[in-house]
Amino acid sequence: MHEPFEGHQTDSRIVYVKAIDVTDLPDEVQGQIEGIEQLYAVHDSEGQQLALVADRNLAFRLARQNDYAPVAVH
Repeated sequence: MHEPFEGHQTDSRIVYVKAIDVTDLPDEVQGQIEGIEQLYAVHDSEGQQLALVADRNLAFRLARQNDYAPVAVH
């Protein structure tokens, strides 16, 4: 599963990659996900979610392909 990455023009080119448990997502989103327990969200410096993907490496690649510097959130 992967959502389109919407480029946001902000002063900061840093984005944050955070693991998200599928059970913490809204029911309508959970209904679209099968066989995955964890997704990865990419957020801008203001906390706005830019993308939601199934793989951590994909989240980092997606950020870099859009000229962002990804940072992992623990």
